[in-house]
Amino acid sequence: MLLAHIMSDIIQPDSYLTLHYRLALAAESTAGQADIVNTFVDKPATLQLGYGQMAPALEEKLLGLKTGDHATFELAPSEAFGTRNPELVQKISRNLLDIQSELNAGYEPGDVVEFNVPGGSRLAGVLKELNEQYALFDFNHPLAGQPVQFEVQIIGVM
Repeated sequence: MLLAHIMSDIIQPDSYLTLHYRLALAAESTAGQADIVNTFVDKPATLQLGYGQMAPALEEKLLGLKTGDHATFELAPSEAFGTRNPELVQKISRNLLDIQSELNAGYEPGDVVEFNVPGGSRLAGVLKELNEQYALFDFNHPLAGQPVQFEVQIIGVM
C-alpha cells in the first residue's frame, strides 16, 4: 500500500512535486492579469505539500491532479490573500515612525516599511500618507481583496 502511494502520480496532501505555476491578478480585478509569480518563464518549482511552501488554498487546488495535467483556477479574495480589513489601516505617530526608522529615512507614500513587534517578529505596512503628526499605514496584504488566477502544469509527482 505504501509503495502504491509513493509510485502514484496523483497529488496527495503530502506529495512532493515539480510544477510550473503562475499566480496572477484575475481578469476582473482592476489591475487585470498582472503576474505575481510565474515559473513558466524560468525553472519549475519543486515543493512538498503540507509544509507551508505554498498557501493552503493553492495546495488544495492541486489535490487530485496528476503528472501532465495543466489547469487554471480562479480564486476569490477570501480564498487567496483574504479580504481587506479596514482595521489594518492605522495611524501611527510620526515620533514612533522616526524611532523605528533608519536615521534620515526619506519615506514616500507607497513605500513598504517594516516594524519590530513584541515577540521579535516584524510587520510590514504600506505607507499611505505622511505628515508632521502621523503616518498612515495599510497593514493588509497588498493583494488582499483581489481575486487571483492560479495556473499550474504538473511535471512530476512523488
